[in-house]
Amino acid sequence: MRAGLDQVLPLARREQLVIQELEDEVLVYDLKRHKAHCLNETSALVWKHCDGKTTFLEMTRLLEKRLAIPIGDDVVWLALNQLRRFRLLEEEGAGIGMMKVSRRDLVRKYLPAAIALPVILSIAAPAAAQAASRCGMGGDPCTPLPPPFVQGTCCAGFICGAGGTCQAS
Repeated sequence: MRAGLDQVLPLARREQLVIQELEDEVLVYDLKRHKAHCLNETSALVWKHCDGKTTFLEMTRLLEKRLAIPIGDDVVWLALNQLRRFRLLEEEGAGIGMMKVSRRDLVRKYLPAAIALPVILSIAAPAAAQAASRCGMGGDPCTPLPPPFVQGTCCAGFICGAGGTCQAS
């Protein structure tokens, strides 16, 4: 299903997100899913204009003006597909059907301007407890595990001794 050029873009999700705008990209941390996303300039521009008012044609023209290259609506579709996959669009905005757009096909089509293709890099962030945890070295306090798991909370090469401190194994 392909939207007409007069159809409006879906709404961008704004709840439970921490957003940091940089010069040519936008960093988005999803508090609900504990994932960080880096939107390149093209993806960020599409996402910022997912306001329920901007049409596909307007978005295409905005991209052409900003990137100074001819852009088709397939670039907007690729950005929307990625934004939806990373759950950066409102669920109610699912009314617009998704178009199959291959990044490979777009690279071939826009080879001289391939840098303009929308890209979102995403990583899972560790939970606070995981990020704060570390293993113990010599003399650090530790919690022993029952045998045969004597390493406990000590780093590799150390064991949790009887006194509750990490000792070289």
